[in-house]
Amino acid sequence: MFRPDLAVGIGMRSGVESRAIVNAARDVAGEAKIGCLATVNLRAEEPGLIAAAAELGVPVRVFTATDLAGMAVPNPSIRVAAAIGTPSVAEAAALLAAGCERLLAEKRVIGGVTVAVAVIRTRARRLA
Repeated sequence: MFRPDLAVGIGMRSGVESRAIVNAARDVAGEAKIGCLATVNLRAEEPGLIAAAAELGVPVRVFTATDLAGMAVPNPSIRVAAAIGTPSVAEAAALLAAGCERLLAEKRVIGGVTVAVAVIRTRARRLA
């Protein structure tokens, strides 16, 4: 039986604390293995995101707004597009980080953090 790793896309405002990010990621991913957090490069140096990734023991994958804008997503946002140049952060980042075209969980806003999840196609793990 295979247990895939998940790419968790994160959309957030500047200054969000790590606890909010971890809680949102776990709320959507449950106890599944998170393989990475993914977001727009504008948030790459956010202390809360860096601390959340460290707590989860995963890397942060970052993408430019141009890269994110090139992804087809089910829930684009005109407001986000106007603010940072891409209609999606969480969904598009999850898809790019996972290397796939389908989300396991579409975006949800939890505690001020937008989260979406995709299965990482190249890193399935075999359960013992």
